[in-house]
Amino acid sequence: MTSSYVFLVPPDGQREDTLTIRDGFSWLAFLFPWIWLLAHRLWLHAIIAFALQAIGGVLAEESGFGPAGMALAFAVNLFVGFEGQNFRIRNLASRGWREEAAIGASSIDLAEEIYFSNIETGADLKAPEWNQASGPQAWQSHSTSLGLFGFDGGRK
Repeated sequence: MTSSYVFLVPPDGQREDTLTIRDGFSWLAFLFPWIWLLAHRLWLHAIIAFALQAIGGVLAEESGFGPAGMALAFAVNLFVGFEGQNFRIRNLASRGWREEAAIGASSIDLAEEIYFSNIETGADLKAPEWNQASGPQAWQSHSTSLGLFGFDGGRK
């Protein structure tokens, strides 16, 4: 099974500090949404997820609202499971990290081997076509990998 791995370079440009994030569903984010968000320093996202799950818990206890409360709590889990990695990428981009490549590979080791071998050989690693803008402005469209909020590739 092939996954997509996003390579982010820190603001200082030190390639040895490059961060690799698998873009896709996260089971830990699905099972423990607000804890997972806190662990990744996504404070506001964690507060919102916690509040929505608390509301879902209160609704689940009310007569006649049980299914709605459970559905709300499950929807939060599902949404964070699918979008959690994208929240991480956007948060890092807002702090100056730059997406340098997105590589499809069967494992993170293979993706890193491809990425770093291209750097060593001097191959041109170009950001994906949909993300040609560099820096935080590339993420201003507030897109998600599910496409829930629209995506224009950061072009103005």
